[in-house]
Amino acid sequence: MSVRRHPMKPTDPRIRAFTDDHIRTLLAEVQERGRKFGLIWPSASTDKTIDGRVLVRFNTAPASTLLNLLTLLLDAERDTPCGS
Repeated sequence: MSVRRHPMKPTDPRIRAFTDDHIRTLLAEVQERGRKFGLIWPSASTDKTIDGRVLVRFNTAPASTLLNLLTLLLDAERDTPCGS
């Protein structure tokens, strides 16, 4: 059973708590989990920080995009039966 979550917005104040190191760790997790679904981002990295928010180099997407993508991947893993 899937849980309905609302996507995190780029303006969410919680984003300011994520440092470059946090985002790099989350990027590595997204890359690892995404491989199972054929999603590969070899050049994804942190970019710059604007107004206290770390940008991710998916064409300078905000970190909220990364967090929302990771949430979707985790949900997909939970919804996939073992051995599939």
